[in-house]
Amino acid sequence: MMIGFQTNLNRGFSLLELMVVIVVIAVLTGIAMPIYSSSIKKAKMAEADAALGTIRSQLRIYYAEYGEYPDGSEATVIDADWSHFKAGELNGSHFADESYSYTKLSENWYQIRCAGGEVLDYDRTLDQDGNFGQTTLSGGFWAIFLGWLGWG
Repeated sequence: MMIGFQTNLNRGFSLLELMVVIVVIAVLTGIAMPIYSSSIKKAKMAEADAALGTIRSQLRIYYAEYGEYPDGSEATVIDADWSHFKAGELNGSHFADESYSYTKLSENWYQIRCAGGEVLDYDRTLDQDGNFGQTTLSGGFWAIFLGWLGWG
């Protein structure tokens, strides 16, 4: 006769315990996904900003040599006659040489643009004063959505 020993034949988790674990995992995932998405977007912007800064540096050198900014209206930077960039030099993980354009807006005012395309929902810009900005929706979700509505 065995006294004091009970055998428990119910080994495993109850349905309630499993549901609690699933809810906890769902909450953690719900918190982590926006943070992850935001980090990816910041990394893409950083790539564009770095290339725009490099282009701006070359434009400043040009200005120092010639006393004016080069002429150009939506000229692709890699093909511009003032550009000393070689093919593939502006290529990155998300943007290619063709993504970058230069426009001289007035005598001492220009804008460099990185076309967001499918990578960002907007174009990233940089002016001669070093001010970064965002402009038109060139691609991505919002451009597709607005185009579907007939607004893009």
